[in-house]
Amino acid sequence: MRYVMIALGLALLVFLVMDFNSRTAELSRLRAERDAVQTEHSSLQATVLSLEGQLALATSDAAVEQWAYENHLARPGDVPIVPVEPIRVTPTPLPRVTPVVKETGNLERWWALFFDSPMP
Repeated sequence: MRYVMIALGLALLVFLVMDFNSRTAELSRLRAERDAVQTEHSSLQATVLSLEGQLALATSDAAVEQWAYENHLARPGDVPIVPVEPIRVTPTPLPRVTPVVKETGNLERWWALFFDSPMP
C-alpha cells in the first residue's frame, strides 16, 4: 500500500510538473505576443500623430493659399494675366537672288587658258 501511494504521488508530481511547464511556455508565448502588439500599437500611434499633423497643415490658411497658387487660382484683388496666342501670319517669302552667269565663247576660254588672264 505504501508503494502504491508513493507511485501515485510520483505520478501526481510528474503531472503537476508537466502542467507547470506547459503553463510557463504559454506565458512566454503570450508575453511575446503582447510585446509585438505593443510595438504595433506604438507604431500606429506615431502614424496617427503624423497624420493629425499633416491634416492640421493641410487645413491651414497658408496651405490652402499655396494650393490655390499652384493651381493657377488668384486671390481677391489679384489681376490675373492670361497670355494670348499671337495671330497666325503667313510670312512673305524672300525673293531668291540667282546669280547671272555670263556666257563665254571658245576664244575667251582659250585666251584665259594660255595667258592666265581675261581677254582685254
